[in-house]
Amino acid sequence: MASLAELTTLQNEALSLIADADDVDALEAARIEWLGRKAGRITALLRSIKSVPADERAEFGEAVNALKALVTEHLARRQSELESGRTKRTSVDVTMPGRRLRLGRIHPIARATREMVEIFGRLGFACVEGPEVEDEWHNFVGLNIPPAHPARDPLDNYYLSDNVLLRSQTSTVQIRIMETQPPPVRVVAPGRVYRPDTVDAGHSNMFHQLEGLWVEEGVTFADLKSVLTTFARAFIGREARTRFLPSYFPFTEPSAEFYFSCLLCGGSGCPACKRTGWMEVGGCGMVDPNVFEAVGYDPEKVTGFAFGFGIDRSAMLKYGIKDIRLLFANDVRFLRQF
Repeated sequence: MASLAELTTLQNEALSLIADADDVDALEAARIEWLGRKAGRITALLRSIKSVPADERAEFGEAVNALKALVTEHLARRQSELESGRTKRTSVDVTMPGRRLRLGRIHPIARATREMVEIFGRLGFACVEGPEVEDEWHNFVGLNIPPAHPARDPLDNYYLSDNVLLRSQTSTVQIRIMETQPPPVRVVAPGRVYRPDTVDAGHSNMFHQLEGLWVEEGVTFADLKSVLTTFARAFIGREARTRFLPSYFPFTEPSAEFYFSCLLCGGSGCPACKRTGWMEVGGCGMVDPNVFEAVGYDPEKVTGFAFGFGIDRSAMLKYGIKDIRLLFANDVRFLRQF
């Protein structure tokens, strides 16, 4: 038998449970717990009145009946609140204007990649892909990069094991394509590459490249210049200027660095172009005969050129982005501009 003091504690417990019920199912569970016919806690108290001493029975019975009435009242009030709230949540005012959906944006790098592939597609280049985790044969050996070459320094690459690394260039794809396809070959291969460069306004340790390859009888350096100049004018605009500076790459001979005029500063110089007025976007050149021999091509019968340039830097020029780090910051305020 509960004492009058215990009835006060039970009352607080019951009212708290009813107030915390956040849906009609929880409220029904509370009703059964307290007022259920078989095992309700208040029902059990009512049944115990007959066992209370005669001199205390009237006072105890009155307190239990008052508790039952109070709990019943709170149950009814909470049920009304829940039903009213559910009606409000599910009702629809068809006269209200619709909510505008917030559409996403294509990332500047993805946008630039799609446009580049489309432009080269009009020039007859198919789009291919390759793995980002490579072996040394495809990343270095097949590209005529000897063991002592600085490009193979472990400090300048992300090695995963003695012979496996994250690719440092998309030139690996040209080796894979030529291993499986006889000439003629005309492809572009976009994708991510990895180098432990110091991150600044124009460099990142993960960036995107687009590799191009054209192998056929009679291909010359003039074809290379024509293709890249045509691409630059289609991608940047007819006002775009290009230049080719002699350079050295183990897998091409002769080789050149390919530059776009810096549209960010109009040629006056800025941090992105290292104050030169020109932004290097990649390298190019005629495929070295040693590369052809490595993949089983006859360098006496075919010639070809290859090029590879940064998609990120090209996007910076096209969209007026002055810091490459903005492309990887995942800042919605920045991405909404595109």
